[in-house]
Amino acid sequence: MKKLLTVFMLIAAATFLFAKDGNKTATQKFAFESVDLDGNKITSDIYSNNKITMINIWGTFCGPCIHEMPDLAKLSEENKSKGVEIIGIPIDIIDDWGRVNPSLKSEALMIIDTTGVQYKNVVPTIPMFQTMLRGIQAVPATFFIDKNGKQIGSVYFGSRSQKDWQKIIDKLLESQK
Repeated sequence: MKKLLTVFMLIAAATFLFAKDGNKTATQKFAFESVDLDGNKITSDIYSNNKITMINIWGTFCGPCIHEMPDLAKLSEENKSKGVEIIGIPIDIIDDWGRVNPSLKSEALMIIDTTGVQYKNVVPTIPMFQTMLRGIQAVPATFFIDKNGKQIGSVYFGSRSQKDWQKIIDKLLESQK
């Protein structure tokens, strides 16, 4: 219960403090600096390596998030050659001050291992809540970024099947030609 309350408070605080407008525009660039769950530095420079980057925001407490992760793992492998990369962000592993909760990080790593996920999972930061995560009020939430760091398409709330995600990816890839 404490974990759920912390996540709710973190999301509510980020929304209240930073969400002037929940609509992201095609001109807004989503830059970030963080580390992945293994401690390796990762930045938004990763976008330039791909036609599109799928950002999947999930929580260790979220059954639908965990349920879709094996499908996302398959999507990641099947779409690499098309220039698509998936990045996960386990939103509940930091506290209100941006410190990683070791217990929740361990739980996230266990979930990643159990679901067969091989794609990068990034530790969220307070600056990420001020930009790219602003307005996210439920998980799973997924959005797509082009090679220039700009959001394309909508923010998708809720889990989807591999087939449904593939249709969305194919449509977005077509729009990037």
